[in-house]
Amino acid sequence: MQTAITRLLGIEHPIVQGGMQWVGRAELVAAVSNAGALGVLTALTQPGPEALRAEIARVREMTDRPFGVNLTFLPTLKPVPYTEYRDAIIESGVKIVETAGNNPSEHMPAFKAAGVRIIHKCTTPRHARKAQEIGVDIVSIDGFECAGHVGENDIPGLILIPATVEQVTIPVIASGGFGDARGLVAALALGAEGINMGTRFMCTQESPVHHAIKEAITRSSETDTRLILRSLRNTSRVWKNALSGEVVSLEKVGAGIDQIGPLVAGAKGRGVYENGDVEGGIWTVGMIQGLIQDIPNCRDLVGRIMDQAHSLISGRLSSLVA
Repeated sequence: MQTAITRLLGIEHPIVQGGMQWVGRAELVAAVSNAGALGVLTALTQPGPEALRAEIARVREMTDRPFGVNLTFLPTLKPVPYTEYRDAIIESGVKIVETAGNNPSEHMPAFKAAGVRIIHKCTTPRHARKAQEIGVDIVSIDGFECAGHVGENDIPGLILIPATVEQVTIPVIASGGFGDARGLVAALALGAEGINMGTRFMCTQESPVHHAIKEAITRSSETDTRLILRSLRNTSRVWKNALSGEVVSLEKVGAGIDQIGPLVAGAKGRGVYENGDVEGGIWTVGMIQGLIQDIPNCRDLVGRIMDQAHSLISGRLSSLVA
């Protein structure tokens, strides 16, 4: 199945792994790429640029296929050396970068000069248009169903994807709420050139997440997520546990970042993925968890999605117009 993104990125299947903080590590990235999709390493999971260089080298030891690196620009209490991370990516010879968060225009000249393909993640058609204006090659449009940062406009994928496709001329990747062949075929019908999957790849054998977290995902429904940080205009979709409920309660009474911050600390979320305690911190997960019932390896997952997508297109959909 060839689309604009398989041709641009040099991959076999129109599937991209989400750049997930604490999850997008070498083992998962290499497994996704070896399955014919695009694995994406998460730069800021690494403690510094030199550690990122080492992690990129580890990916290369495990795959000779294309992979990318996610670099997310967000306001932080502690300054992040984004330029040094960027230079580590370029000097390591990575040719695909996914940017997210704030406008990446400051870094575009350096990436372009190095021949890097840029995918920028957006949550509205307006942001997608701006991304196209500054020269990105592909936009990944993230619907309200997604894990993590959902934006502030609450636009679900069924509207967001075709609205974005209508307003840009560069390829669009559909993100947020995708995890199986039905989603891939629907995204293609809506005009996207492929899908981005985060939660679905988090729940695979090669994912570095604790097995107890993967099991919790398979038991959860689409209603077992919660939106937090809306009062701070940094809305995020996370798993519905007691701690995320406490955050929402604090927001309702007007609490500020001084009270909320310690509860949503990234170290606690990382600890959840490492020790398997679903109540131990705030951790991101998408509504797609309601459609996840197993923990396959990446090759089997991607192969299953592609086989079922072909069957849907040539079978059920074809029969409707025969």
